[in-house]
Amino acid sequence: MFAPGAGRPLGVAAALLLLGLLVELSHVLPLSYPLVALLAVGAGGWCFFAGFFRDPERSVGDGIVSAADGIVRAVTEEGDRTRISVFMNVTDVHVNRMPLDGTFSRIGTGGAGYRPAYRPDAERNVARTYDLDTPYGPVQIVQITGIVARRLVSFVRRGESLRRGDRFGMIVLGSRVDVLLPTQRLVPVVRPGQRVWAGRSTIARERA
Repeated sequence: MFAPGAGRPLGVAAALLLLGLLVELSHVLPLSYPLVALLAVGAGGWCFFAGFFRDPERSVGDGIVSAADGIVRAVTEEGDRTRISVFMNVTDVHVNRMPLDGTFSRIGTGGAGYRPAYRPDAERNVARTYDLDTPYGPVQIVQITGIVARRLVSFVRRGESLRRGDRFGMIVLGSRVDVLLPTQRLVPVVRPGQRVWAGRSTIARERA
């Protein structure tokens, strides 16, 4: 299964590969370095985009689940909220999923610049913020751009309600997703350096 938006890059790569194969099979041109290069670009491009836009089905985890595949970059308390930050690299699945049931009360884009997403000051980068009304109170999800990943994709609109594990968006070519949870209601169960998977890995639970 592929994420929305995969059709164009996969189609272009497939067209290059098909063109090279047709030229070779029709013997219009002898096998040469340019023709081999065309075939390699087509095949390599299709494989890259197929991997990048993959969107596998998953069993939804318990509690509050990760919104992104990747490595937990930081778990920090900021006033009455806990920020759990996950850094994505180019080999991760880039579709983002709901950490819990909620309704989108606001979706906004702000920030400036494209600093490396692993740096603390990347919080000031161009980002898309999703405010959620949830059974635990207000929750935020923030898609943050990076030095390469600059395209933020939303699958949802304001007022829409989704369930835990549902897809709500993606970031093209890696970067970072932060989830901000109410500290009084939810306690984190992950630590920096831990690998997590969107929709499947539990990152927080309700306080006893």
